[in-house]
Amino acid sequence: MKRAAPSRTTSKAAVNKPSVPRGASLQTTTFAQRFTSYRNHHKVVAVESLQRLLSTPLPTLMTVMVLAIAIALPAGLYVMLKNAQLLSRDWDGSAQISLYLKQNISEVDGKNLAKSLERRVDIGRTQFISKEQALEEFKLLSGFGDLLKELDENPLPAVVVVYPTQRDAALAEQLRVTLDDFQQVESAELDAEWVQRLHAMLDLGERLVFALGFGLGLAVLLVVINTIRLAIEARRDEIVIVKMVGATDAFVRRPFLYCGLWYGLAGGIVALIIIESVLFWVDSPVGQLADLYSSSFDLSGLGFGNTLSLFLTSAFIGWLGAWLAVGQHLRAIEPR
Repeated sequence: MKRAAPSRTTSKAAVNKPSVPRGASLQTTTFAQRFTSYRNHHKVVAVESLQRLLSTPLPTLMTVMVLAIAIALPAGLYVMLKNAQLLSRDWDGSAQISLYLKQNISEVDGKNLAKSLERRVDIGRTQFISKEQALEEFKLLSGFGDLLKELDENPLPAVVVVYPTQRDAALAEQLRVTLDDFQQVESAELDAEWVQRLHAMLDLGERLVFALGFGLGLAVLLVVINTIRLAIEARRDEIVIVKMVGATDAFVRRPFLYCGLWYGLAGGIVALIIIESVLFWVDSPVGQLADLYSSSFDLSGLGFGNTLSLFLTSAFIGWLGAWLAVGQHLRAIEPR
């Protein structure tokens, strides 16, 4: 007995019948979605880290003050050095070249020489001092007026004082060499040794400020490392739990990095307040001293660019200290 063949209609229906999916289905996420989730998580972690620091105000304030003092010392010295450099620029104009004329040069020829030199581009102004004026000044300054009266003739030469327009010491020295070759000039001397000494002291101060800044920056880094290490130890159990449920090291590290960033930024802000307070405190005495010397010098602060650099540097040091501390201690915390 033959078995009946299955109908073609039934086989077609079985073939064309849609298959019903079973189990969980995979969902793909776009790059924009991943980036939005990553950004939102950073916002949440940053706010939570700041709130955690504010929840313990006294320890946080003590740590921030230590960081602020360490940051304010080199930054304050830099401000002082900057003001000294600004003040030295005004003093550089006082550098002068004294032209000692030959004895056979008359007073008229000396005055003509002074007027001709004033027409030079590299000379701002000149001052002619006759032999008689030089002798009177020497009597007043030396205290040997009675002895000088016994001299038959005036041994002092006439002098033309030249004030260069350029404030650079090297350019002033080149001008001195040029003026020394004039026929009427016996010798030319540059009265700017004190300016060169001042510049040497400022260069030394600049190096000391950078050295002190490096040392105290290292101290700030160590303080942040120790603070974050204590925070990691205090949250050891929490770290173990989140690692057990599959959290990555980057996820665990992120709150501590923001904590170090907030510490550094807060230290920079308080350091700026300290510096500006000190400048406000000494501004009045400095102004009175400047008035006594008929100077218009005013103290200047860090300025916008240097203030921004201060904030960025302090925040980076805080972030770097946290990153070093987390990288060192996070590997030792693993769920068992």
